[in-house]
Amino acid sequence: MSQQSAHKAQTMDRTLFAKLTGNLGDQATLARLGASFAQVYAEFLPDIIKSETGLDINVAYAGCRSGLMNDLIAGLGGNHALVDGSLRNWAPNFVLGCGAGFIMTLMEHMLGARPEDMEAAVARPLSVIELDLSVMVFEKIANVLRSAVNASGGFEPYLEPPHNVEDRPAAAGDDSDDFAAAIAMTISLGKSISQIVIIVPQRDLLRTVVSAPRAKNPTAASQSWSEQISEQVRRSQVTLDARIRLESLTLATISKLAVGDVIPFMDSGDVRVEVSANGKDLYICEFGRSGENYTVRVKDNVNSDDELLRHLMN
Repeated sequence: MSQQSAHKAQTMDRTLFAKLTGNLGDQATLARLGASFAQVYAEFLPDIIKSETGLDINVAYAGCRSGLMNDLIAGLGGNHALVDGSLRNWAPNFVLGCGAGFIMTLMEHMLGARPEDMEAAVARPLSVIELDLSVMVFEKIANVLRSAVNASGGFEPYLEPPHNVEDRPAAAGDDSDDFAAAIAMTISLGKSISQIVIIVPQRDLLRTVVSAPRAKNPTAASQSWSEQISEQVRRSQVTLDARIRLESLTLATISKLAVGDVIPFMDSGDVRVEVSANGKDLYICEFGRSGENYTVRVKDNVNSDDELLRHLMN
């Protein structure tokens, strides 16, 4: 038997075994379960977001795909944030995904951008700060999931820190690669249309009875999102860059520079330093030294506090 034929036989045996043991469902069953999940999300997630942010979102079912979990994750393509999660008495491992465009647009709204000035976000991998802030988004998605599956015991879902799909470690092998289903839903906010996805092993999904949660006030004792976002931004680590203007030189001189040559600063008195983060100017400083360390002393702010927060989000 050729290597290719052996691989086909092995794949067929694995698929047949999964069907016989109830770990691989037919497309009609998966589509029905996917639509049930989407119905719960469409009813409850917009209410949660509205009550906590004042923003209107729409959620709609976009289909359910079947396949190996690693393949389904890879099929999302780029520009998605992912979270690995587990929920006791339901699924020991599942993955939640959210399009980067939705998180970017939501954060812009929450940091004060005017809806009429906003265009659809150009999808890209999320920055470190945006990933920090996406924790709250995934918590809402996971809480709706917990209510929909009604797992016994009342346990809370456990979520790993979010990461960009581009940064997800490569799969170790096929031994733990379960047959899974990816339930996709579109999520729209203003001009931004993205998706959220739930990827769960079929052995757990096929045993799930989806039920609508009881209506309750999700913000009764919660701090507003805008305050949480501002606080999270202030706690986040940001890399600063400092620029110092040097004396102008001719191209002929520059082309002849060698190791050990010295280029003077442009300023003859206090040396002006422009400090920036993420390409945005933050402070005007003066260059100095403290002990063995070179330093800069802040002399002036380029922008207000609110403008700085928006800059750091980009």
